[in-house]
Amino acid sequence: MLPGQASQTLLIASIMRARHQLLDIPPVLNDPIVLKLVPEAGDPEVLTDFGGSGQPMATLMRSMFALRSRFTEDRLMAAAARGIRQYVMFGAGLDTFPWRQPDFAKNMNIFAVDHPASLIQTNRIFRERRFARAPNLIRVPLDLEQGRIDEQLRACDFDPDAASFCSGLGLMLYLEDEVVDDIFRFVARLPPSSEIVFSFVPPDEDLDGVDLEITRRAAAKFAKMGEPWKSRVRPQAMAERLMALGFREVFHLSPELAQGRYFAGRSDKLTAPHFEQMIATTV
Repeated sequence: MLPGQASQTLLIASIMRARHQLLDIPPVLNDPIVLKLVPEAGDPEVLTDFGGSGQPMATLMRSMFALRSRFTEDRLMAAAARGIRQYVMFGAGLDTFPWRQPDFAKNMNIFAVDHPASLIQTNRIFRERRFARAPNLIRVPLDLEQGRIDEQLRACDFDPDAASFCSGLGLMLYLEDEVVDDIFRFVARLPPSSEIVFSFVPPDEDLDGVDLEITRRAAAKFAKMGEPWKSRVRPQAMAERLMALGFREVFHLSPELAQGRYFAGRSDKLTAPHFEQMIATTV
């Protein structure tokens, strides 16, 4: 991010999730709320950097944004079943989960953590679109590069003695490794059964075809916007890093597993992406 400015990529995830609702049947992620948040998603002239809606790059981008949220929310449901009642969304952006939360989440405290400048912008957008604040939503202004995660969350009534579920979607690649490790260390200090689910981008040499084309185009575009990618990592290296930080279990949702779980039997062109992948790790 540029110093003192909101993230320039805030709308991209929402527009892609909205287009998933409009174009892909059945949706991998059910998010009808997002259509109210970004009605401009219906304009074919908006966000054409990755081609038209039927082209391979745009289709794979929609798959990725749908998959990252669906997998996270599946893990959150399992966490709720084992008694977790705090959900920390690092880099919450314009995620609509607080406004479409299922019954299992309604007795949770949902902490939407974001950079102060981004939080001002997202609050304005939600307000302009007439999104009433969910009663269990707590917004937390936090510049992750300044540290003090525990301190800022405690100031917003987060209970560090209660097991918690955390997420970081489309976030880690914009942070230096030491900042990412600060997030991991925060979660690793939480009580047993706490969990974090996050996405990461492997290096270019591990990709090919459309996945490689997307990473090259996206990295160049976001660097030009002042938000360069800083962290690329292989799954095995990430798993080893997490275990060294004290996590008990690491689950990598490989593209092959994601394909079988979320995209099998589809008659359209939606497939599991390789260019962004998911890990869930528990304390």
